[in-house]
Amino acid sequence: MGQYFENQVLPSKMVKTECFVLGNKFIFYTDNGVFSKDGLDFGSRLLLETIPLEEVGGKVLDMGCGYGVFGIVLGKILSCTVDMVDVNLRALHLAKMNVSENHCDHISVFESDVYQNVHSKYSCIITNPPIRAGKKVVYDIVMKARDYLEKDGHLFLVIRKEQGAKSLIIDLEKEYSVEVLAKKKGFFVLKCSSIDNEK
Repeated sequence: MGQYFENQVLPSKMVKTECFVLGNKFIFYTDNGVFSKDGLDFGSRLLLETIPLEEVGGKVLDMGCGYGVFGIVLGKILSCTVDMVDVNLRALHLAKMNVSENHCDHISVFESDVYQNVHSKYSCIITNPPIRAGKKVVYDIVMKARDYLEKDGHLFLVIRKEQGAKSLIIDLEKEYSVEVLAKKKGFFVLKCSSIDNEK
């Protein structure tokens, strides 16, 4: 995955995929060098089908958006304002194509190394963190999210048991109130809220 973060050029082989999520049809262009290039992955689908949509609204951040699944699905279904960020230029190009293809309004796509270029606060941050990028990147994404959440905001994420879900939950509980929303086929969907908000 080193090439993902260094933006090395891989041969392009763009593919048009279709999927149905939450009763809606979406089209996503994917390519070599991006996560889940063959189409919507199980973990991301589980997250989308598990999170309480009534708690997602206002302004949403899709952190490490890849080709844009979370932001586009939520933006279209909920008609909410979404920022989608990633460090991979090919992923960002695909995300912009997919925003247009799915006729989504109120979605912005821009480059950011984790939160480097993020300057807003959000009611919801959603992520399928890039485990292969290493523990530091994953922890930067999930631990620093608190600084970019509104007072009553939530971080939603999905992570596999074999990728350290249980140890991550222990560490997250030092900074957040953590709720396991789903466990299926080794995937955990987590909701993280500020401890201060729970008092």
